[in-house]
Amino acid sequence: MGVQQELRRDEQQTERIETSAKTANPSVLDQMGGPSGFVYSTVPVVIFAGANSFLPLPVTIAVAVGSAVLLTIFRMLKGEKFSSAIGGVIGVAVAVGLAAWTGSAKDFFALGIWAALAGFVVTFASLLARRPVTGVIWNLMHGGEHAWREDRRSLRAHDIATLAAALVFGARFAVQQWLYVMDTTGGLAVARVAMGTPLTVLGALVVVWAFRRTSKRLLRKA
Repeated sequence: MGVQQELRRDEQQTERIETSAKTANPSVLDQMGGPSGFVYSTVPVVIFAGANSFLPLPVTIAVAVGSAVLLTIFRMLKGEKFSSAIGGVIGVAVAVGLAAWTGSAKDFFALGIWAALAGFVVTFASLLARRPVTGVIWNLMHGGEHAWREDRRSLRAHDIATLAAALVFGARFAVQQWLYVMDTTGGLAVARVAMGTPLTVLGALVVVWAFRRTSKRLLRKA
């Protein structure tokens, strides 16, 4: 009976872990608008860069904002949540606001460059402090009471995941800052698209691997 009860507890714990993962993952995807959200986010960028090549900046800004609004309406008609769909408009509005304020089209991309720098600083600093940020996030998501840093394999997994995130942010900043200095709006648009979804997916895969590895090692011991 003791063995059967132990097996039953293990099965119940495994089911809770899997249920938690299935519940958490959709919420993250919903906030980003799902996989199609990545595609939608690139459309205003491409339109802005294309329009800027033959239209004055004020008209280019109007076209970019208009495309973002139309995409938001389209996404809501498809049944997406307003909170997910409106994010694209807000991002574009801030970006074009910077461009309008400075009078320079390249500043449409400034916010993304600063965000990449901030992301790199946070992730790399957490590695130097021996508190990789992905591990901190995992622990907070699971009650904040797990000694994950004392488990060498879990700590190593989050070192790798946080390093992957730092490399993604660092690569984006280095390339796009160079293009910003070179004052090439078209190049910035290409870099934003090329280094957006592909690098995000690669980084996310490593982070998900670290989360699952830590869950299997620590949650089943709880």
